[in-house]
Amino acid sequence: MNEIVKKDIVNILEEIVEILRVKEEKDYFELKELSNHTIHDASIFQDEDSLSIAVLVYSLSKIIERGGEPKDLLNKIQAALKFLRQDKIKEYRYTIEDIFKTVSQADIKLKLYTEEVIHQARIKKASKMYEHGISVGRTSELLGISQWELINYLGKTTIPDEPYKKGLFNKRIAFAKKLFGTK
Repeated sequence: MNEIVKKDIVNILEEIVEILRVKEEKDYFELKELSNHTIHDASIFQDEDSLSIAVLVYSLSKIIERGGEPKDLLNKIQAALKFLRQDKIKEYRYTIEDIFKTVSQADIKLKLYTEEVIHQARIKKASKMYEHGISVGRTSELLGISQWELINYLGKTTIPDEPYKKGLFNKRIAFAKKLFGTK
């Protein structure tokens, strides 16, 4: 695991622990913001660990937003943090996987909902990576979703239109012309 990614994940896990220790109304917003932060590393390093944390944090935020309780997760998140600090990467990854299973198996209704939330979180995070300039194919591959699902989601957003709105398209053409010596 890259040291920069590791340090960032440690910070994120510490923030999750702080958020989950005391139940507050703003927990959803804090977790959602934290999830968006993790996309930066995922876009740069394109690694599984950053992606897993982004999806996990987003899933937790959605569960809390809809009134669910992330029961028994605080201890597991603290264990993952401990393993990561001790450079026990294999144990850390196993614990994160176990957290996903715990979230999915909370109860039958929540299980179905959580599986859908985790799937939708992957799509949402894929769209954010696409927005950061990672291709649809690579993003789909990294997050284990189909390109069709991602393209379908992107079609419902304004993300594909952003370069045109911001004038980036014209700047890119001007740069390319300058680069190749054409006017």
